[in-house]
Amino acid sequence: MRITERGHGEEGRERIALVPETVDDLWHLSHVLEPGDRVEGDTTRRIQRTDDRMRDTGGEREHLFVTLAVETVEFARFANRLRVGGEIVGCSREDQLGQHHTINVEEHDEITVEKRFKPDQLDRIEEATEAAENPDVAIATVEEGAAFIHTVEQYGTEEYASFTRPTGKGEYARPRTELFEELGSALVHLDADAVILAGPGFTKRDAREYVAEEFPELDASIRVVDTASVGDRGVHEVLKRGAVEEVQTETRIAREAELIDELTERIAEGAKATYGPADVAEAAEFGAVETLLVVDDRLRTERQGEGDWPIDVNDVIESVEQQGGDVVVFSSEFAPGEQLRNLGGIAAILRYRLE
Repeated sequence: MRITERGHGEEGRERIALVPETVDDLWHLSHVLEPGDRVEGDTTRRIQRTDDRMRDTGGEREHLFVTLAVETVEFARFANRLRVGGEIVGCSREDQLGQHHTINVEEHDEITVEKRFKPDQLDRIEEATEAAENPDVAIATVEEGAAFIHTVEQYGTEEYASFTRPTGKGEYARPRTELFEELGSALVHLDADAVILAGPGFTKRDAREYVAEEFPELDASIRVVDTASVGDRGVHEVLKRGAVEEVQTETRIAREAELIDELTERIAEGAKATYGPADVAEAAEFGAVETLLVVDDRLRTERQGEGDWPIDVNDVIESVEQQGGDVVVFSSEFAPGEQLRNLGGIAAILRYRLE
């Protein structure tokens, strides 16, 4: 996510102009936008004409700049777009005011959102922005005598570092561990969430063993993939196989799974944990919540006034954050989110046990 402008709107609302750069960013926005918000952006709309000289063809599409009073938000995952529907309350053509329209927001489309942002919604945007600055996946390709590191950016891949160390026999030959040492040091400095180590033959396996031993902090983050080439061609092979998408998904699931495992273990032990809207709200009131866990689709339902929780979830989130607790919004699309939904959709890891 890239923020291009930030300012104040009408009636105390905040305005943020932003550019979603990945499908993940569109998914994040689907959990930020709510009915009643304002969304501005470029779009096309079929305009019915009253010109007698034109045959009735259902109208022609024209480019417009519109402001919608949001009514519906739908993340069309397989179409890689976010559909935002509502009444046109501002438009470059005044005759379209009051009509209903849908903006299809795709990657790299700039929109402006005007609303009273809740703290966790701003956190979500900030996290998506930081993800664009700090790559979550690095691709390291290695063969005998050469290694390359590419970062997976929002817009593609970019070479971060390359190393060449002649091995084998001869005056200039060097131990292959020197190459592995430089590779490991660079990966530690890059601090990516996950590393795909690829290349032909057995060299990548040897590099994997060396890095795991000498740089243990990288061990859990490395996945090995076979490719016929290194460098740009090797990266292309990795991307073609879908390895990056798999790693990104697994990384997110792993974080949520770790939290849900900790929660269920504590519940089983009768220790510092609670679940269900009423009990979580009570724990938040006492300042006992260390980490609040809530499922994204249930959170959205409650905020739209369509849920049945006997609490104001926004008050709970605000209370937790004011008292130094963390708020983690789980994806409803993965197994940890389903586990959390079975516990009522909201739970908390506590600082101390409540009697």
